[in-house]
Amino acid sequence: MDSKLLSGAVEMLILEVIAAGPTYGYQITQDVIARSNGYFELTEGSLYPALHRLERQKFLSADWREADGRRRKYYRLTAAGKKVLEQKKQEWQQFARGVHGVLGLPYVMA
Repeated sequence: MDSKLLSGAVEMLILEVIAAGPTYGYQITQDVIARSNGYFELTEGSLYPALHRLERQKFLSADWREADGRRRKYYRLTAAGKKVLEQKKQEWQQFARGVHGVLGLPYVMA
């Protein structure tokens, strides 16, 4: 996968995973891998800067919790985060429709 293509989608993937409920960094990476059937693998170098950026933008809120004897920072979507996720999903669908049109491929919305 070309990393330039993925860079614009990382925040959307993270927000979508967190939309399912509060979660922490490692679990986010595992969910992205599972939900993409192994196609996307977020590294710490892309995940944590994106999480911190989303938190600064008030799209995520976070708190520290003890779990299995470890402290973990759990992230959850804010109302603004839910709104921006829907916007990003709509933008992605428009982008995919346009690319499919140029390539002459059928576009099937899931």
